[in-house]
Amino acid sequence: MSKILLVEDNEMNRDMLSRRLQRKGYEVVIATDGEQGVAMAQSELPDLILMDMSLPVLDGWQATRIIKAQPAIAAVPIIALTAHAMAGDQERCFAAGCDDYDTKPVDLPRLLAKIEALLAS
Repeated sequence: MSKILLVEDNEMNRDMLSRRLQRKGYEVVIATDGEQGVAMAQSELPDLILMDMSLPVLDGWQATRIIKAQPAIAAVPIIALTAHAMAGDQERCFAAGCDDYDTKPVDLPRLLAKIEALLAS
């Protein structure tokens, strides 16, 4: 069973997404801010990280840069989950180190396809 770290500060988004991922057979661990997300990436060693970009304490861009700078967890794929869908936002996520990008509200079939593709590579 693949472990996904969901870094999301919105309780409704967290609850909905974690339940749907668990129903698909994933183990889900949750962080509610960027600093906790970095700490849990180190302690939980997830197979994949879903990173909200608008987070308290450390935003998703900073948290992603910190994770990707650490050799032990740098290879963990990160999918940016964001309501930021303006021109340049996707490039900004990739520049921070994200491996893929998806917009909110989450389209579960599309997100699952991205998760499965990254876990298979």
